[in-house]
Amino acid sequence: MPAQPLFFHGRVTVLSLGLCLAILAGCEKEKPQEPVRARVQAQEVKTADFAADVALTGDVQARVQTQLSFRVGGKIIQRSVDVGDRVSAKQVLAKLDPKDLQTNVDSAIAAVAAEQARVKQTSAAFVRQEKLLPKGYTSRSEYDSAQAQLHSSQSALKAAQAQLANAREQLSYTALIADAPGIITARQAEVGQVVQPTAPIFSLARDGERDAVFNVYESLFVNPPTDQPVEVTLLDNPKVKAVGKVREVTPAVSAQTGTLQVKIALTSLPPGMDLGSVVSAALSVPARTSVELPWSALTKGLGDQLGKPAVWVVDGDNKVSLRSVTVGRYLTGKVIIVDGLKNGEKVVVAGNQLLHPDMQVELADVYPDASKQPTGAQQ
Repeated sequence: MPAQPLFFHGRVTVLSLGLCLAILAGCEKEKPQEPVRARVQAQEVKTADFAADVALTGDVQARVQTQLSFRVGGKIIQRSVDVGDRVSAKQVLAKLDPKDLQTNVDSAIAAVAAEQARVKQTSAAFVRQEKLLPKGYTSRSEYDSAQAQLHSSQSALKAAQAQLANAREQLSYTALIADAPGIITARQAEVGQVVQPTAPIFSLARDGERDAVFNVYESLFVNPPTDQPVEVTLLDNPKVKAVGKVREVTPAVSAQTGTLQVKIALTSLPPGMDLGSVVSAALSVPARTSVELPWSALTKGLGDQLGKPAVWVVDGDNKVSLRSVTVGRYLTGKVIIVDGLKNGEKVVVAGNQLLHPDMQVELADVYPDASKQPTGAQQ
């Protein structure tokens, strides 16, 4: 009997505790929960004039380079020069087998001899008709016929002589002759090879003006280079220098390398800087107002700007919006933005993977420039 009141009091205690917990849980449900905001790191936009210094490596080339080839086809039987040899004007560089073309010359000579004999015969017949006509011993028609045969044979002789001259000219083409002094820079055929007309055999760098030629990526030449003198340095010996100006920037981008070819006309070559020497130069691209951002700030645009470069911009209410930008140059760990941002705006540089337009964010840090960002933000 004494144990029953003890059991009753314990049951009341458990019920009271459960009721209190239920009341507390109800109170907590009544409190509104604030939405979790994405924490991002941002950088304040600071515009500055950016002038890219481009370090180039190229080589010295001749202003005029000629591809030498035979005008007729045949088998190469002789090669007199090799790559690197200096040649003079009218020098024989290679020869073709002349047998077939010599046969054409011999045939043309025989044709000329036959036509000469015909002209001699028709000329004598015409002279006889010319003497007999006044005396009435021949008719006018026979006289006219003899005159026509003479003119025909004379025309045939001229045609045969022209064919002989052409055959001799074709025979002369079996010798490949340099049309100007220079240096052989390449050889595309060898003795024993059968070549077609106009197939390149040698590359000739003519004597005269020289250019320093460089291959440069198109993004470095958004604006054309200035007309300032450019110093070109021999890569093996920086003490050997030459001065020149940008003469030509090719308008077409190479499909193989994606680069433009820049040619710097050299006023004169110092001793040690010869044709084919590897040289270096530094070009300064004209300055342009731009913004420097880390790579992590870049993302892809949406809608009609899908796939184009864009960044997330934070407004005064800490809401983000996607902004399309124009990239002027890609550097190691950072990019140069030349259009799309204004001075003083805030750009998300870290934590932008899950953002969407008009999303409320929480700024963890705002960096005034790229140099003060943590290392992880520049990846």
